[in-house]
Amino acid sequence: MSQATKRKHVVKEVLGEHMVPSDQQQIVRVLRTPGNNLHEVETAQGQRFLVSMPSKYRKNIWIKRGDFVIVDPIEEGEKVKAEISFVLCKDHVRSLQKDGHWPEAFSQVAEKHNNNRNRQTQPELPAEPQSSGEESSSEDDSDLFVNTNRRQYHESEEESEEEEAA
Repeated sequence: MSQATKRKHVVKEVLGEHMVPSDQQQIVRVLRTPGNNLHEVETAQGQRFLVSMPSKYRKNIWIKRGDFVIVDPIEEGEKVKAEISFVLCKDHVRSLQKDGHWPEAFSQVAEKHNNNRNRQTQPELPAEPQSSGEESSSEDDSDLFVNTNRRQYHESEEESEEEEAA
């Protein structure tokens, strides 16, 4: 099977079906990714441990901090105590909450996580000023887009006057 075909089937599996965790499986939240396809997770009870990502998900499905996953426990593991069996997207979380399978400890976290994602995908645009027929001056840059990926340097008038005098 080619890599593209494999990726297609894995993505279809993750996005398509809604999975309910079995008695042995549990829902956990990803805290950080130390590397080597390991992820530090936290259970609803507050227990932290490492989980491994199976090879079928590697380089096909990306997990970031705050995401929820379903894990299968590994008995022989000392540091790595579970393996990821399913990655939950926001639709899966909603259906699990609706069905009553969602842990109460994660209810508020999931709502905040979904709200933050909605805010990030739909940035608020500043309201356009009402024009009264007159053109605004070219020095007024308040309506320009601000790039939040760059540091904002603010120069006061006093500093600019001191530099000009020197």
